[in-house]
Amino acid sequence: MRYLFFTNTPAHVHLYKYAVRELQAMGHDVLVLGRDYGCTKDLLEYYELPHEIYGSCGTTKYSLFKSLPFHYVNIFRAVRRFKPDLIFGMGGYAAHAGAVSRTPVVLLLDSEPTSLDHVVSRPFAKAILTPHTFGKDLADNHYQFRGFKETAYLHPDVYEPSVDIRAELGLDPDEQFVVVRFNAFGSHHDVGHGGFTPERRRELISMLGERATVFVLDESEERRDGDLDTRPFDFHPALVHDVLAEASLLVADTQTMVTEAALLGTPAIRSNSFVGDDDMGNFVELERQGLISNLKSFDDVMARAEELLADDGAKARWAEKRDAFLADKVNLTDVIVQVALNYGSVETVDSLTRHTVPA
Repeated sequence: MRYLFFTNTPAHVHLYKYAVRELQAMGHDVLVLGRDYGCTKDLLEYYELPHEIYGSCGTTKYSLFKSLPFHYVNIFRAVRRFKPDLIFGMGGYAAHAGAVSRTPVVLLLDSEPTSLDHVVSRPFAKAILTPHTFGKDLADNHYQFRGFKETAYLHPDVYEPSVDIRAELGLDPDEQFVVVRFNAFGSHHDVGHGGFTPERRRELISMLGERATVFVLDESEERRDGDLDTRPFDFHPALVHDVLAEASLLVADTQTMVTEAALLGTPAIRSNSFVGDDDMGNFVELERQGLISNLKSFDDVMARAEELLADDGAKARWAEKRDAFLADKVNLTDVIVQVALNYGSVETVDSLTRHTVPA
């Protein structure tokens, strides 16, 4: 069989990397189509995945829209050359590649607010997989699995630290450190949304720096924290989960990394304009389980961060809560591989009840 995977962001590389390797080990032909966005290309090369880059995208709100025609031309050419039997992806690129090439498509979606992606992609999907917390019913072929997309690479069955990250970072064995993650809010689903202002970024980092070593990861093209005393992320981005697992705290106005921290047993604070009554189901569930804090008020962010950094027992308690939460969650890589091998039968996919349940 010939399988095509789309990796438009760094998180997509992590999502599919183990499934790609398993399918290759079984003797199947696999191609990953990647977008040069953030560290996506670096990760594809680091994991030595068979890939082609179909185009690039910056972090400004309109960079993607200007690049779309060029991207689609390259994607359609690559699909014609590779001739896949099945396509995996998370939105319009995968769906439209399947429609043009008459190839079945499996979509893996996890964000309720990305309604535009749902509208343009779901009519072309053979199956749609979402987390069990997903708050929309998309179609008759919509299936839910018990977990999040991050359980494809952070489930205890697949994740283990790859290096002594404290040695890599030059930290003492008991040195407390915090990861701060800032979003560029440049994706189409980020239009109208935002996070910390430059002034609040500086105030946040200054407060955290008085209590711990601070590492800042800024997705935007220009660092906005000035000359504040922070450590640069001067290691390979493939090690970021090892960093998160060892950190005392994550504070972020982004999305994916908050879920990653929760699944690694690290306290996390999330603050952006998505937080509220219509928030995404996965973040509501993680807060209900006591693994993250979703906060709109900047004062609340500051107070909660101070509280967690002063709590010597927080990491141990979070590890226990993480273990309890993941006890009945699937290794999503297993789901992806089984769907790949059985996609020809909707009944077979439906019967994978230990992995998925009808939405």
